[in-house]
Formats: sequence, structure tokens, C-alpha cells
Amino acid sequence: MGDGTLIASVKARQIHSDRGHPGLEVAVTTRNGSRGVAVATAGVSVGVHEVQFQYDGGTRWNGKGVLRAAEKVDQIIAPAILGLDASNQTLVDDAIIALDPTPMKSNIGGNATAATSAAVLKAGAAALGIPLYQHIGGVNAVRLPVPGVISMVGSDRYGGGGSESGGKPSYSFLCYGYDTFTDAQYAAWQVSNKFYELMHAKFGVSGRMGYLYLPVGMIKHDKEFWEVMAQAIEQVGGADKIGIQVDVAAGTYWEKDKGMFVGLFSAEPKTPDQLVELYKWMTANYPFVVVEDPLDEIDYVGHAALTKVLPNIETVGDDLYTTNPARLAEGIKVGATDAMLLKVNQIGTISEAFSAVRMCYDNGMGVMPCESRGEGDAIADYTVGLNTGHLRESALGHSGNRFTQIEAELGSRAVFAGRKGLKLD
Repeated sequence: MGDGTLIASVKARQIHSDRGHPGLEVAVTTRNGSRGVAVATAGVSVGVHEVQFQYDGGTRWNGKGVLRAAEKVDQIIAPAILGLDASNQTLVDDAIIALDPTPMKSNIGGNATAATSAAVLKAGAAALGIPLYQHIGGVNAVRLPVPGVISMVGSDRYGGGGSESGGKPSYSFLCYGYDTFTDAQYAAWQVSNKFYELMHAKFGVSGRMGYLYLPVGMIKHDKEFWEVMAQAIEQVGGADKIGIQVDVAAGTYWEKDKGMFVGLFSAEPKTPDQLVELYKWMTANYPFVVVEDPLDEIDYVGHAALTKVLPNIETVGDDLYTTNPARLAEGIKVGATDAMLLKVNQIGTISEAFSAVRMCYDNGMGVMPCESRGEGDAIADYTVGLNTGHLRESALGHSGNRFTQIEAELGSRAVFAGRKGLKLD
């Protein structure tokens, strides 16, 4: 191997992301000329316990510019990791973490550390001449996950709610009852198109693959979506093969002074107990399989109680955990959820994110990766390499293409997770 895997250069730049604001891109090159490139961006709902991103402030890009973060990479991180072995992820990440000991990565910025760490992981795989999923999971990286396709991303539908509530809840179809990833991918395409066809017929609105925005007041309750989604599943022959995931981001609707969730699912304010009763009803009457962040992001006990009363439903913590091992440990103590949402750019380094994954597995929890923070099609490699069994969306588009590429590379060794990829029992 020689010294070919040693880091020769690290370079950061600001790019435009599909989130509508800048993202931070970092490129790492090793001495044998191999290269890894990774991006970190912010999400729609950002948990208060996530690492802090470094932003420029001011008026340009509405304050979301990341030129300062790029400078932190070039001037602080790069000198500390040049010459380190890119194939030794823990070694490099330890060096990065030592530069900023603050819990929230507030000095250097979580976007600077995360993008660099992920770029190192990719460069290490390239320098070794192996696929990223194999670099992560070795010979056991053969299982393709249950994918999904987002059906609806909307505005603040009811004209009320918390200050960060716009765009949530969002809904996806999860395609689990199939023999191969390719079959599940096709089912995702079918049910998504059928959903938009039915939405156009019922509401006169048009959408495509995750882009559907409704004027405030067009619907009175999200159960109108649930009806259409259930119809779409039935009409494509997906009963007991396709289920619904909802990303509630309930904490963005929580108004502490009122003790109520305001504007969530409908305009009527709801107490936590009333919201729990609604979850019990909706999961009993519609084909839900996953409920993400159903209560406030600091309510471990409430999540645990809800998880106990939702049989055959996977509860997932995103804002609740923020891929943070310390927060995950708190949830594990009380059995808060069945699974953790994994966003590798949410905690600050690959090593910390993968540590949280190991904690989940050690405690019988599932892991559901998500590409919403700039992970891109590498989410496919993370998912296969970590053997998570399922993930948020990613049936179609660039990530879906990467999954089918991996499926082809694995050939007869490829296994589709199917229903066992979900934590439903």
C-alpha cells in the first residue's frame, strides 16, 4: 500500500445546494491521486441539539453563506490532517474533533467538520480501490434496503403553528413487500405517480416526485392526504407491500407557553394526550408503518409511552437524537423509539455518527439513514455498508441510481431486506 492513502490536500468551497441555500463542499486528495468529495447542508427541520453550522451572516444568501466555514477547513482543519491516513477514519476524525472540543462544534462549525470527515471517508475508499459501501461494511455489505419516495412537501397548510413548522409534516411511501431493490424502486415510481394523479383529480393541484404545494386552507386536516395515499397504494396493488411514513417534526409545532401543538395535522391546537390519541387512530385506520419525531424533541418519556401503544409501527427519532450518541443514550434508557434517523452531517464527524449506529444495534434499535443534509448518493453506500435495512426515500433519483449500481455490482450476493428491514414487531 505504501503511503498512497495519506492525505495530500484538503480544499473547501461554497456551492449552491438543492436546499435553496449554499452548502459547503470539501475535496480530499490522497498521495496516490484518489479523491473524495462531500457536502454538508442544513435541513428543513433542524433540531436544537444539532451541531452548529458556521455561517457568514449578513445579507448575502440571507446570512446562510458558508465562506467562513470554507476558510475554517482550509486554514484550521487541513493543516491538522495533512499526512494522516485517509483509510484510518478514527485517526483523522480524532484529529478534527481535537480542534474544536465544544459539544456543538461551535468554534469551527459542524458543516466544516462533517464535510471534511465524509470527504476523508470517500477518499480512503478510493485510495484503497474499493467501493465506499465495502470500505464501511466489508464482506457483509450485501443487503439492499427498503426505499421510499416522498409524496408531499407542503407549505404551512393551516396558517398557524410554531415558528419553524413550515413544510412539515411530510409524507413518503415505503416499498417493503418486494423481492429486489429494483422491484421496490419500480413500485415507488408507480405509487408516486398514482398519488399525484389522484391529488390532481381531487384537489386540482399538480405535483411530481416530492414537489406538491397546497395553498393554505385548501384542506382542513391531513387525513385528506392519508385517504389519497391509501387509495394510491390500493390502486397499484401495493396493499401489504407499501406503507406510509410521516416525518412529523412535532417539536416545530410545540408552543410551550400553551402546552399545545398548534397547527399540526389540522388548525386545532392539541395537547400531547390528544396528539397521542390521534396517532393511535391514524395508524389503526391507514397503512402507516413509520412515524418520525411524533412529539417534542426533548420529550423522551412521551416518545416511550407512544412507542408502547403503537403496535406494528416503527417510531423514529430525528430531532430527538440528532445522531448524537449522548442524546441517543438518554432515549435508550426509557425505550423512547424503535429507531434512530441517521444524518451523518448532523453530528460533526463520520466516527461519531457511526458510533451512534453501533449504539442502536447494541440496544436492539433500528437505523434509518437520510440524505437531507447533503449526503447525496453516498447515502446508498452508508445504508448498504451499515446494513440498516431501510432508509428515508432514495428509491429514485441519484440515490436510487446508486442503489441499482450497487445491486448490479453485488450480483447474486445482493439481498433485499424486505419487511424485515423495518422495526415493526
